[in-house]
Amino acid sequence: MNFIPNDREPVYLQIIRYIKQKIVRGELNPGDTIASRREMAVNLKVNPNTVQKSYKEMEDMGIINTIKSYQSSITTNENIINNIKSELIKESMQVFIENMKAINVEKEEILKIINDNY
Repeated sequence: MNFIPNDREPVYLQIIRYIKQKIVRGELNPGDTIASRREMAVNLKVNPNTVQKSYKEMEDMGIINTIKSYQSSITTNENIINNIKSELIKESMQVFIENMKAINVEKEEILKIINDNY
């Protein structure tokens, strides 16, 4: 999955979502180390200060752990990981439902489309 920033929200939030998605997909596992802030900035082609802000936020959320002078790693707390998955599902569903309501698609029709295509 490539990181392609958009103009709709701050880049640091997009980086957080990018890491969360990698965790949920199993591309990053509990305890895995992640790139240093500088490496991540180079890889994602963003300002290092932006990456620093996203890492700080993820530390505050408990998504990553950083021990002084070592690389950051993904939490091993299964509750946090499960909450990340639930949060991403809920966000996606809210956007989907809002889009369906905007074009007046009835709930029953949505359920039929999901059943036919999933």
